[in-house]
Amino acid sequence: MSQTSTATPRASFQIGQKMDAGPGHVKMSARDVNVFYGDTHAIKNVSLDVMENEVIAFIGPSGCGKSTFLRTLNRMNDTIDICRVKGQVLLDDQDIYDPSLDVVLLRAQVGMVFQKPNPFPKSIFENVAYGPRLHGLATSRSELDDIVEHSLRKAGLWEEVRDRLHQPGTGLSGGQQQRLCIARTIAVSPDVILMDEPCSALDPIATAKIEELIHELAAQYTIVIVTHSMQQAARVSHRTAYFHLGELIEINPTEKVFTTPDHELTEAYITGRFG
Repeated sequence: MSQTSTATPRASFQIGQKMDAGPGHVKMSARDVNVFYGDTHAIKNVSLDVMENEVIAFIGPSGCGKSTFLRTLNRMNDTIDICRVKGQVLLDDQDIYDPSLDVVLLRAQVGMVFQKPNPFPKSIFENVAYGPRLHGLATSRSELDDIVEHSLRKAGLWEEVRDRLHQPGTGLSGGQQQRLCIARTIAVSPDVILMDEPCSALDPIATAKIEELIHELAAQYTIVIVTHSMQQAARVSHRTAYFHLGELIEINPTEKVFTTPDHELTEAYITGRFG
């Protein structure tokens, strides 16, 4: 794991201190990103900007590269030995692939919610408290309690679990577990939340709660969501990016993508002719 260098302060992030940004601020920027798994060219010259406080959805057929590209935004691909990433990804103008960057801090600033809920085998309280404790965000037990409650409230889970905080997080329903994972992500004050098909393992009621939560969280966080559901993308996102065979085919306001797409490949996917 890379260690943060004191000689390159631009490559470090401070947990818990969110940056102010004006309207139209570019939060993350990818330029000419290519991803290889061994000899397989999975992502091909993708460039896009992610704006402050927007919800942007990545859609496309299975295997099109949308989840692979999502993982470049917090260097999750680093965990795959045969994976190579080329190009540039910036967070607030800072290169997240700078060798001096502390990846642990990066993944706190750019948090991730996975396809299947993955609570730690700990209590509900400890699931949320783990990150703040790791990063030294609380100086007392009362501060830690406040962070846990705030995060659970933000995730729409507090009223359902407040009387059983010391019970296992794995004992919650699937939808509650996913909201617990969102609370765990929120607890370290990220700037960006990545969601990789967060509702694919959930029932329609739990899915509706997560979608409502996404709307609420967008007021404070930038959210990038990969979804296999075009209906979900249409409901939750401001802009939609369509991927096809590792290429970014189109990125536009969501309404335009679903009504008058610019590219015939997008239209073919939207109308169900393939995918």
